[in-house]
Amino acid sequence: MSSKRDYYEVLGIVKNANTDEIKKVYRKLALQYHPDRNKSQDAEEKFKEISEAYAILSDQEKRKLYDMYGLDGVSGKYSTQEDIFKGSEANFEEIFKDIGSGFGGFGVRDIFETFFGRRESSGFGRGRRGQDVVYETEITLEDVLRGVEREIELYKNTRCDECKGSRCANGTKPRTCSICNGQGQVKHVMSQSKFSTFVTVQPCRTCNSQGVIIDKPCKTCNGNGYVRKPQKIRFKIPAGIEDGNMLKVEGASESLNGEPNGNLYIKIIIKPHRIFERSNSDILYELNIPFSKLALGDEVKVPTLDGNTSLKIPQGTQTNTILKLKGKGLPRYGSHGKGDEFVRINVGIPTKLNDRQRSLLKEFDKEFSKG
Repeated sequence: MSSKRDYYEVLGIVKNANTDEIKKVYRKLALQYHPDRNKSQDAEEKFKEISEAYAILSDQEKRKLYDMYGLDGVSGKYSTQEDIFKGSEANFEEIFKDIGSGFGGFGVRDIFETFFGRRESSGFGRGRRGQDVVYETEITLEDVLRGVEREIELYKNTRCDECKGSRCANGTKPRTCSICNGQGQVKHVMSQSKFSTFVTVQPCRTCNSQGVIIDKPCKTCNGNGYVRKPQKIRFKIPAGIEDGNMLKVEGASESLNGEPNGNLYIKIIIKPHRIFERSNSDILYELNIPFSKLALGDEVKVPTLDGNTSLKIPQGTQTNTILKLKGKGLPRYGSHGKGDEFVRINVGIPTKLNDRQRSLLKEFDKEFSKG
């Protein structure tokens, strides 16, 4: 439990803030510090801190106890991280329902497992499950603008349909290893005296640390409890997603010894664009334009991610001036609205001139020098 800062201070709210205000502030901070979005070194710790504060202040009973007795009062009744987060599932699921993949959402269980360690026996635990898998996929800025649906094929360990993961042939069951009594490990007393006993623990070689022995293995999976199968997985990548974001596909990974499947995490890699540079939900375009158009002013066509549009160049515009095309950027991920496109003006200096152009420029230079 955090003991360094006041929970209200952590979220930057006043003590009489209502539930909606607390929710709004936490959602904003979660978007800012979620490790999938923020790669700074302190982002994970900050995300832990604000999540713990929200778990307390979003629960009326916990908040009342905290307001009356402070951190000591909370730690007296909720001594572990599990205690703090228990009962807050609905509050977090509502916050995160539109953040991340949309495949089962990102909720308090993921917060608990990611930052405080999975506890299979806890109320948050989902039992043993297969290993999580990370898969990288590349998309373009145009995909980011509109969102895109993808399909991938993964070969993965899937629970055997014949034995349902038991690893045993039909009509048979595994028997408890008589050497380790089902523990998967064997204890050996090395020496014993009046004052001390030395014990070593080693894996059981008889059952290969499984605790059971299978006399008649399933022929379909050769006693593994799983088979290797290709599976096509379709998923949606939401508009506005950022480079490095992870999308979760619940239960789409492999099975572990016949147990439920792990999760598939899709890591988003955004390809560099040929003409645009991205900054969060904004994009930058470099426009080369003749100095005559800058001096006289003009209206030109410039590219956007959604086709060409008109841009007015004011008379006397200087090089390196940045003009804005409002709303021509990318959707704001996990929020509303769109960013802008910024156009940086660069003077295009001709490298070759014909005789007439040279003559006109000399005349212009002569007139301009007069002031």
